[in-house]
Amino acid sequence: MTANPDPIEGAARHLFAEARAGRKGARLPDALAPPDVTAAYLVQDRLQALWVEAGAGAVAGWKVALTSKVMQELVGVAQPCEGAIFANRIHRGAARLSHGDFVNIGVESEIAVRLAHDLPLSGGPYDQDNIRGAVAACMAAIEIVDDRAIDYKLVDAELLIADNSFNAGCILGPEVGDWQDLDLAALAGRMLINGEVVGTGVGGDALGHPLVPLAWLANNLNQRGTLLRAGDVVMTGSIVATKWLHPGDHMITEVDGLGQASLTVT
Repeated sequence: MTANPDPIEGAARHLFAEARAGRKGARLPDALAPPDVTAAYLVQDRLQALWVEAGAGAVAGWKVALTSKVMQELVGVAQPCEGAIFANRIHRGAARLSHGDFVNIGVESEIAVRLAHDLPLSGGPYDQDNIRGAVAACMAAIEIVDDRAIDYKLVDAELLIADNSFNAGCILGPEVGDWQDLDLAALAGRMLINGEVVGTGVGGDALGHPLVPLAWLANNLNQRGTLLRAGDVVMTGSIVATKWLHPGDHMITEVDGLGQASLTVT
């Protein structure tokens, strides 16, 4: 690959090429590694543009990574991070995906929301309370991640952010529009693989309440000169540590009061 004098462009193109080639995850070369979180988000922005140009679809949603203690401990990064979700990688209900389309397909159990209106800088800063009115619906959801089997000892916040927080799509359960009377923080959720419960949690495992990561994301995007938009889907963070799937596995996310979403890997 031809070296690029711009390390932001070079890092984005390196990550894009590695993912397209299906190579095992690794650190960025020293000359391309972003020195801080601000630079890492610039790499992420450029990487997202490359995926859009390659046919992944427009940015139609966002994930907030590492909002729970179990996920921070798994990855070894103690701060939330964001990543985009592309339109062609959003599935609904019961999805079937090929194991061969991923290097290392992982799944996470989450509460997702769909936004009713834009969240511009002029309306912020946002918090758990003033952001409630922007949530049109909540749903049980599965985040699909592909860490390309990286050794997590190699992962820091800058690499995770630069690589779009490892997002590879999501599966959304049925929308619940009358969610306002639900105590989202208290809702119990679980992940099942092949009928066996492999992890449990509650909505409050995501920074204390699922709307806290949503507000964090809205503010972070505003600080970066952009915003959450009407219709965007936001994954608020896994309440169960990531599990990796094999061909033939059937996985379900259930959240009390919000239903379920499922994935079969072929």
